Amino acid sequence: MTDLLTTLPSFPTAPYTHLIPSLERALITTTDLLTLDALEVAKRAQLPPLDVKRLIAHVLATLQAELGVGGEQNVAANGGGKKFEDVPREGEAGWGKWRTCGYELAKKPLDKISLGDEALDAVLGGGIPTGYITEIVGESGAGKTQLLLCLLLLAQLPPTSGGLASPTLYISTEHPLPTARLTQILASHPSIASLPASSPHRPSLAKILSIQVPDLESQDHILTYQLPVALSRHKIRLVVIDSIAANYRAEKSGVAEGDDPSIASNGAGPAGDRRRQAAALASRSALLIKLGGLLRGLAREHDCAIVVANQNLKTPALGLTWANQIAARIVLTKSPSLMTTSAQNLSAEAAAEGMVRVGREEAAEWQPHRWRRWINVAFAGWCGPTAEGGMGGEGEGGGRLRCGRVG
Repeated sequence: MTDLLTTLPSFPTAPYTHLIPSLERALITTTDLLTLDALEVAKRAQLPPLDVKRLIAHVLATLQAELGVGGEQNVAANGGGKKFEDVPREGEAGWGKWRTCGYELAKKPLDKISLGDEALDAVLGGGIPTGYITEIVGESGAGKTQLLLCLLLLAQLPPTSGGLASPTLYISTEHPLPTARLTQILASHPSIASLPASSPHRPSLAKILSIQVPDLESQDHILTYQLPVALSRHKIRLVVIDSIAANYRAEKSGVAEGDDPSIASNGAGPAGDRRRQAAALASRSALLIKLGGLLRGLAREHDCAIVVANQNLKTPALGLTWANQIAARIVLTKSPSLMTTSAQNLSAEAAAEGMVRVGREEAAEWQPHRWRRWINVAFAGWCGPTAEGGMGGEGEGGGRLRCGRVG
């Protein structure tokens, strides 16, 4: 029952405080309540069957009310006995906050955060939309954090300038909020520096909330309980998590044998190691599915954009399970423009462009001259994937990527 308030946050638990501890000791979940026979649940938890039946009926009625489905009593209470199509737009909430007509979703325009570059916005279908989870993935030094910091400031701009006119939230799992880099972006980014210092629409560090989560336990608590309160209280419409995989990497060694008797009893040796590894992977997959469901629900309920950073070595971290939780994946890559130590033989213009000589210069020492960074849309529900090569450019001092289409 530890997942009851996660599944149904509005469920009143006060009348059932004498039942919930016994259900938790018996490892009864909300799914068990809805799928198992009441007598079986009562037997497992050693509780009076009538009390368990009342709890199950209340959980079921609450779930039906949230979904806007169920018996005639729920329909009459939530929709006034009308058909769904007859309920006006302002009254649709009465049919359950989780029920939305797909036709209405398709017609609803997406609020998007501009990236401050017309070419980038064109590739991303107008920018980063609200209501979805967007993943920024790339190797170290590809520009993930720089892009996320720009989004924290650009989202504060008014809608006429490509922003959301709202505060932003930065959740860090590795390092504190880099205020020095944000200050540099504020001073030099073209979309921000052009605004007068006295303008109420000018982004500032004061409009960025920051939370640091050092481990998986605190991350789960903050995202489950504190994040919904912050979104409602401060009207936040952009949440940045940097990075989503850090705390899972810290615990990738698996579940400790003392934490789960079923894993500890798997035995020693290679076979036991494989079983423990499989159990740890299954446990992590369940946590990722829960995390994805939580973030998607918050993004829809508060109409906010949730942007997460993820590492990419050979493949993006967290595997296919996490890939199924996100709506879009934007891939950042980098490649060096190389020149030889004998580049003085080239013209100044050629050296400035990172050109190198070939032929007799093979034995010369190669050194990275300038990094080029590339952005590609792997998948997204509101735009198609980019062509091979995507968009490429060189990072500017203001944090903006100057782009040109690559064939």
